[in-house]
Amino acid sequence: MVDYAHILLAREGAIARLTLNRPERRNALTHAMMLELEDAFGRVRDDPACRVLVLRGAGGHFCAGGDLDAMADMPPKPAQGARDPLVQAYRQFGDALLALDALPQATIAVVEGSAVGGGFGMACCSDVVILHESAKFGLPEPKWGFIPSQVIPFVVRRLGEGVARELAVTGRVIAAAEAHRLGIGHHLCRTTAELGTSLRGLLDDILKMEPQALAAAKRLVLASVTEDDRAVLDDAAESLVGLLRRPEAAEGIKAFKAKTAPGWAKGRVEER
Repeated sequence: MVDYAHILLAREGAIARLTLNRPERRNALTHAMMLELEDAFGRVRDDPACRVLVLRGAGGHFCAGGDLDAMADMPPKPAQGARDPLVQAYRQFGDALLALDALPQATIAVVEGSAVGGGFGMACCSDVVILHESAKFGLPEPKWGFIPSQVIPFVVRRLGEGVARELAVTGRVIAAAEAHRLGIGHHLCRTTAELGTSLRGLLDDILKMEPQALAAAKRLVLASVTEDDRAVLDDAAESLVGLLRRPEAAEGIKAFKAKTAPGWAKGRVEER
């Protein structure tokens, strides 16, 4: 879809694949990479042919958080009273996470190896997470004198306050089995082959969903976390009626009664 320096983005039919591509640094994040991610999430959002995004890392790791060499290479501190330019630079990654979290398409994170700091946050902003048994999650940054600032709200929403507090104050890194038990990931795979089978099954399921109905259901789930119940219920009623009045709903109901597949349902996915 577009050439980037630190990530790969391509679409194959209805499936967009975004790969973090700094394997020599375990896909650790630089500011340039954060900007590329925000741009890529915007391109996926605006692509009407895309129905699902698969997010993963190259080289056996998902994302090892911020690149410490890049973080240590700071510009001089601004004059007293001036706003530090680094504040907005780091805040931008929060906007990238918000963009990922709010995508109208389904999102699948395939997590192998390190997923700490920013990697943990991206997993928590994905609808479904597939865990390889090598996956490891954590918020260890306070051990080294700083914090994973922009991922915290998304980790708290995925795990709840209690678990997030424990991880924040201990810096403990958790293995794939515990991540699965805590609900960070939904599918735990022992091998790469098993991971591919799980991904194919998920893609098959997602591509049976009507895209606008999927987007509406996802939006309402997200709204239920932060908005008043009555507002969400009002929105849900309006959304349901709007969807029912489209020809897609009539087609879907007719297909259900006839025990056939509606036009948007795709054949089986052949995973690479």
